[in-house]
Amino acid sequence: MDRREFIKRSSLAAIAAGTIGSLTSAISNTFPAEANYNLVAVKGGLPDVMFDKAIASMGGIKRFVKKGQTVVVKPNIGWDVVPEKAACTNPKLVARIIKQCFDAGAKDVYVFDHTCDNWTSCYSTSGIERAAKDAGAKVVSGESEGYYQNVAVKSGKNLKEAKVHELILNSDVFINVPILKEHGSSRITIGMKNLMGVVWDRGYWHSNNLHQCIADFATFRKPDLTIVDAYNVMLKNGPRGRSKDDLALLKSLIISTDIVAADAASAKIFGLNPENIQYIKYADELKAGTKDLTKLKINRIIM
Repeated sequence: MDRREFIKRSSLAAIAAGTIGSLTSAISNTFPAEANYNLVAVKGGLPDVMFDKAIASMGGIKRFVKKGQTVVVKPNIGWDVVPEKAACTNPKLVARIIKQCFDAGAKDVYVFDHTCDNWTSCYSTSGIERAAKDAGAKVVSGESEGYYQNVAVKSGKNLKEAKVHELILNSDVFINVPILKEHGSSRITIGMKNLMGVVWDRGYWHSNNLHQCIADFATFRKPDLTIVDAYNVMLKNGPRGRSKDDLALLKSLIISTDIVAADAASAKIFGLNPENIQYIKYADELKAGTKDLTKLKINRIIM
């Protein structure tokens, strides 16, 4: 084994053991319970239970969802892969978010993704379609260009326009629910990259500086909440993965009103410096949010 491969494997093993990127060490600042938190990091529970703890700490779901509003929940449903391989967002987490939205008085909750594999297979195999419908949500396809409307990305450097799914444009509340995992093109995929699933033409992004396009689009429609599933984390062979051996059970969750901060905190969980992830750096420069976690009020919850 050469030196680079040894270092890589050692780093992945350290993450899996919780010695790199643990919530207790990677995110240092914490505030009293009455603080108005910008970001909450939870470790040690099941995905749905961690969300309950996190959203309560953020002031409750009613802070974000009002009676009679329409909500769109955007998980990662991109791959025709079973939940146990953690290529898509955990269905239990998606179901609990939907339930809380309805408990807050939401009129409708929609769930969709513009998938990479066949969309009907992705929706079914991931377990998200069943979980979302059982929770009362309306599951919508992202596969027809007719659902997308052209918009201007006024602050974009490389990405000046995009066709965006109408649910993102028309819903009152937008909740982004990515899964943290390794990605061959962007190093890791989290909240901002999950937004590629709300646009029609992803090919343009890949051929015109992917990192800059990810950052550019983050200036267009910022989610009201970004909830990062870091329960079972794919450390290699992303974004699809090959086997359960690619995963580390980190039992973590990040929630924030700032998508850039959510990605920065999640990068730390993964054992990476956010400064070294280009799209996080670019998004910070575009003022789509902040990568400087010392500027935030953060609550850390260990279950």
